Amino acid sequence: TGRDLLHHRSHPLAILKELIFKEFPTFAHYDSISPVVSTYQNFDSLGFAKDHPGRSITDTYYINQDTLLRTHTSAHQLQLLAAGKLNDSRLLRLAKNGEAAPMNERFLVAADVYRRDEIDASHYPVFHQMEGVCTFSRAEVQEHLRNKKLEGAGSRANGSESEAGQRGSVAQLSDTTEIGKDNPVQPEHTDEEAAFLAEHMKKMMNNMVVQILTKAVAAQKNTVDATSKEGQPEFPVRWIDAFFPFTSPSWEMEVLFQGEWLEICGCGVMKQKILDDAGMSDRLGWAFGFGLERLAMLLFGIPDIRLFWSTDPRFTGQFGPGRINSFKQFSRHPACIKDVSFWLPASGEFHENDLMDLVREIAGDLVEGVKLIDSFTHPKTGKSSRCYRINYCSMDRNVTNEEINAIQEQVRERIVSQLGVALR
Repeated sequence: TGRDLLHHRSHPLAILKELIFKEFPTFAHYDSISPVVSTYQNFDSLGFAKDHPGRSITDTYYINQDTLLRTHTSAHQLQLLAAGKLNDSRLLRLAKNGEAAPMNERFLVAADVYRRDEIDASHYPVFHQMEGVCTFSRAEVQEHLRNKKLEGAGSRANGSESEAGQRGSVAQLSDTTEIGKDNPVQPEHTDEEAAFLAEHMKKMMNNMVVQILTKAVAAQKNTVDATSKEGQPEFPVRWIDAFFPFTSPSWEMEVLFQGEWLEICGCGVMKQKILDDAGMSDRLGWAFGFGLERLAMLLFGIPDIRLFWSTDPRFTGQFGPGRINSFKQFSRHPACIKDVSFWLPASGEFHENDLMDLVREIAGDLVEGVKLIDSFTHPKTGKSSRCYRINYCSMDRNVTNEEINAIQEQVRERIVSQLGVALR
């Protein structure tokens, strides 16, 4: 993107990245891997089916048939595991602390990722993820099972400390998930091995989220009236079953934020084929992927994902290296709302993400949200129509009706010429 937000030490995303790196000191840390990857790295190496919707041009930014901008940091799992096995110095030297895990048996990857997505306060076509991979030799797993205990392989907190840190925590953790036929153990693993990996992963992730949310609450307390009678804020956190092509069993972690459950992480026991393909058949592992923007919104109290890209000094001036503080809202500028209605193409070929991309291309960060407000199918002709509401609102200035009318006219013209719809 040219902005390189993860390397601006005073930017909230860079502050969060360093906070997570510090929580995992025995993991190799990567934050400068190119976003251009092959379709093999992004999809095939992770077991994505050939017809998986993630491969679609409506979801992914392709450079050519075989190359794209990564849609997730998981694209580097096999690459980095194999680099450790083969001692590939070209990749290993990119680690900020390669001595921590010289074989890449444990690593974190922080990076920008790209997806064609909806437009609202928590989605943006460029965002950032933190990938975590932790592997064990089968002998290590068996020893853990024999000893009936877990040992922290990377976090500063071991299991018992993690549990202690969660008691009375601001993070209200809930986990009623079970490993079973709907979220199965892989044939290559025993039930005991899968249970060990899942428990180890969840304890480390719970501990990290507790640390982050505790810092968020401390920052909030520093910005509210000391005489306030309000109790300590709480962040409900829940685990739910999930499915990913490259983990099994799999889970998602969600946090209740602004009245809605917000997914902040997907994770699970790594598919054994990935380790086999890396030449590490003797190892087992787990992996997670956190959305950094969503965690940063919680940590700093930032209400709109567009703000991360703001150069307004009223935003950038609020943060400093290593400093956790709540974002202080500056004047919200009035919105300008426009609707657009159209008949879908007779072919039926219409994808909402194409509309989102087109509006974003024309309006940039002046668009705050695009929402479907009505759909209709004519009872006689069978033709279908859609009506979308576009909310234009600048984060740093007032917009005029004339300015937005000109943008809206471009939107109307180009959805006809590019998407093949007919305006109503």
